Amino acid sequence: MSQIERLKAKNKEEKDAQLRDWFSSVDTDESGKISVEELRAALMNGDWTPFDAATVKMLMNIYDTDRSGYIEFEEFAGLWRYVEHWQVVFNHFDKDKSGTIDGEELADAMLRLGFHVKSKALSLLQKKYAVVPRNKEGGSAVLTFDHFLQCCVAVKTLSQSFERLDTNHESSVTLDLDTFMCTFLAVA
Repeated sequence: MSQIERLKAKNKEEKDAQLRDWFSSVDTDESGKISVEELRAALMNGDWTPFDAATVKMLMNIYDTDRSGYIEFEEFAGLWRYVEHWQVVFNHFDKDKSGTIDGEELADAMLRLGFHVKSKALSLLQKKYAVVPRNKEGGSAVLTFDHFLQCCVAVKTLSQSFERLDTNHESSVTLDLDTFMCTFLAVA
């Protein structure tokens, strides 16, 4: 094993140990698994606010692979890597380094992530997922990290659902992705 491989292995071991410590600290009942409430305590936005309950439930639904209502350490480790990945994406699109994503940054993110979201659907996404910062009365609505994550997962899920429905583009009713998303977002 080369020196670089040994360093990478050591770094992974240290990171795994830190993650296991974090998991244990939020596993308040020491059950070896964490609930939705315990998971929410483990996840924070960049401004130290807890994740929105809906985002935590969404993550729980994705990573509770055995549908037990709890996440065990291996599921938590996968969830943690997923959140870290999205944090990198969020930071990339937060051009002004405000810790939030504004409308222009969201439009750029959607386009660069491969989602061709038109202005009407983009406006609905902002309305559904954006928050007005507490410290900016009358300020424009922005997405915190957890809402950005939730928004991107929703767009990805809607896009995949649309693709499954529109396999050969031969339906009798023409339905584009934007109309599909607007219809869903208006009722969700």
